[in-house]
Amino acid sequence: MSLQEIIARIAKAEAAAGRPKGSVRLIAVSKVQPNDRVEAVLKQGHRCFGENRVQEAAGKWPAFRESYPDIDLHLIGPLQTNKARQAMELCNAIHSVDRPKLAKTLARLAQEVGQCPDLFIQVNTGEEAQKAGVIPAEADDFVAECRSLDLPVRGLMCIPPVDEEPALHFALLAKIAVRNGLDGLSMGMSSDFETAIALGATHVRVGSAIFGDRVKPEE
Repeated sequence: MSLQEIIARIAKAEAAAGRPKGSVRLIAVSKVQPNDRVEAVLKQGHRCFGENRVQEAAGKWPAFRESYPDIDLHLIGPLQTNKARQAMELCNAIHSVDRPKLAKTLARLAQEVGQCPDLFIQVNTGEEAQKAGVIPAEADDFVAECRSLDLPVRGLMCIPPVDEEPALHFALLAKIAVRNGLDGLSMGMSSDFETAIALGATHVRVGSAIFGDRVKPEE
């Protein structure tokens, strides 16, 4: 599958859902992808990318930005508080705000540097023990806490359990967003992004369908 095919499928899903063309942002998930594959996508004009790890992003994107200064970089993986400053310097958006300690760290750093990336709160819609994110019952309080810290909360993010119908989780995330007055919904990946768009996704995270299978780094 190619970038252009994914863009066409997104446009078709937007139309089917009665949504304006261009209302869904495609985040090309470039984690553990070789630089030549990433550059091939950049050369096609795409600028919005997603990384899972701050360390990997730091080793890849500053050099690309010298040639492509309008890159829009999103951190979509877990963020440790000791990497928060680096993440804020590198990224235009962080999709994995998932606990009060991280929110307070981001708020302190935002005051220091005078700016903050767009933030998405990660909701653990499946309440899975191994997965990051606030559980749905605590989401409203956490949104309020982040807002009280003057953080720019743009929306919510979720990763549904692999063995459950994703539509149920997308619908739950959309419901939480509506009642909190949030219009950003980061949900949907290579296998289910059309379903996510039908249920209101504003950002879809697609990696393997654009770049091909991930390449594991050498040990």
